[in-house]
Amino acid sequence: MFELDERLKKDSVKVGEFPLCELRLINDANYTWFVLVPKRVAITEIYQLEEPDRHMLMNESCLLAETLHDAFSPDKLNVAAIGNKVHQLHLHHVVRFTSDKAWPEPVWGKFPALAYKKAELASILQKIRVLLADDLIVTEDTDGQLYF
Repeated sequence: MFELDERLKKDSVKVGEFPLCELRLINDANYTWFVLVPKRVAITEIYQLEEPDRHMLMNESCLLAETLHDAFSPDKLNVAAIGNKVHQLHLHHVVRFTSDKAWPEPVWGKFPALAYKKAELASILQKIRVLLADDLIVTEDTDGQLYF
């Protein structure tokens, strides 16, 4: 049975679910940063997914990337599967601007995370949920909050 890694659970907020992946927003207001986590057991690398799941991951990633581009008009969108600290397969989607704190460097470990204020969090979640309404299933997070 799929269980989300504890670190991902602690560092992020559930946005909703695609057919394959859980979509989460990293709770760091320094950057608009999402992760897709395939709901599969004991998978640490993309190549370990069955072929149909690999295609589904790419489709969900592209849909998310297009949505983030439309919603935030970034200068660059960083998409990566790193997994050095969290081994559970997850695909980062980081909205980047030339004006962000870490530009042009990677965001990982550059600055301490800055938690979203409740209103900021609600605004981002609502924006993404509305834009992905036809594709994303929104359910309550573990604390029972929908955040808007």
